[in-house]
Amino acid sequence: MGSLILLASLATAGYATYYLGACAIFPFGSCRRCDGTGKLRNPLSRRMFRLCPRCTGTGRRVRVGRRIYEHFRREHRNGTRGTR
Repeated sequence: MGSLILLASLATAGYATYYLGACAIFPFGSCRRCDGTGKLRNPLSRRMFRLCPRCTGTGRRVRVGRRIYEHFRREHRNGTRGTR
């Protein structure tokens, strides 16, 4: 039982390391609302569309892991800044 827990924790740590590395290299992912197209189609007429309000028409969004990384980086920077 102990070896199973150890194996599961190693697998989780490995995946977390992989995801954080991917977020550092590729900070943007596809927008889920418009499927990365940047356009929302009208259900009645396939020709009419409007720009996606979530990604403002770019089709890209910042990943959650990148937001977490930026938060910790900002907290570290603000905490280590010396006062004069």
